[in-house]
Amino acid sequence: MARLPDTLLDACWCNPAAPFGQNPADNFGLDKQQAKQALAALRPWLNQQQRMLWANRQHALLLILQGTDCSGKDGVIRRVVSSFDPQGIRLHGFQKPDACEQRHDFLWRYRRRLPEPGVLGVFNRSYYEGLVSDPLDGLCSSDDLPARRQAIAKFEAQLLAQHIQPLKCFLHMSKSEQQQRLQQRLERPHKRWKLHSSDLQSFREFDLRQQRWAEQLSATHSRAAPWYIIPADHRWLRDWLVASLLARELERLQLSWPNTPAPFSLDDLQQP
Repeated sequence: MARLPDTLLDACWCNPAAPFGQNPADNFGLDKQQAKQALAALRPWLNQQQRMLWANRQHALLLILQGTDCSGKDGVIRRVVSSFDPQGIRLHGFQKPDACEQRHDFLWRYRRRLPEPGVLGVFNRSYYEGLVSDPLDGLCSSDDLPARRQAIAKFEAQLLAQHIQPLKCFLHMSKSEQQQRLQQRLERPHKRWKLHSSDLQSFREFDLRQQRWAEQLSATHSRAAPWYIIPADHRWLRDWLVASLLARELERLQLSWPNTPAPFSLDDLQQP
């Protein structure tokens, strides 16, 4: 199997004292061609493991992708998650809560979309937006944040009790790289459709948002549900890291094909 070693994956473990202390352009001494070949080699193994997860229907994984605009959440989904069997995937993207969602507790829309046993769930943005984006959008105040963090801690404890393992990845990108990717979207028609007017405001608030994310990552990192800070300036490394973290979580489940009794015998099959 071509996943990255534990020592390198553990280097992405969030440091609560400095969540963004690592250089987002770090390549760990690896190269693009090596990463592409390794990811291609890893995909069949990931697919088989995910099919065994689906066949056993005992555990679930929840991949949480957070990050600034243009950090590559969609890219990870295309290049990593697309290797899985679609029937065992539940993919959900979350934008600013609509009027109906705002009438409920901020966790309501996420609870409704949790993966059932056997499923790999993917959240493109997640309930952590309730700690950073909601205050900036005027949907809650800073006074609400301690209670929201407590609610998230309780929520994640419930996930673990239900055998849903969250894998929380923050795609850490530099401001200069974000500016370059926004410029590419402006210049290329096949990327321009992704742009929203809010992207410009988000870019102008880059430092403020990074500070807020750092505060919340520090407060919500735990050994049971840790954050991984993924250097995301290099798309090829970002994808290989997330794929390798998924592979490690699947390894820990020690999956095999279920020894299910056959509903009929070979003799039954051969009878007219």
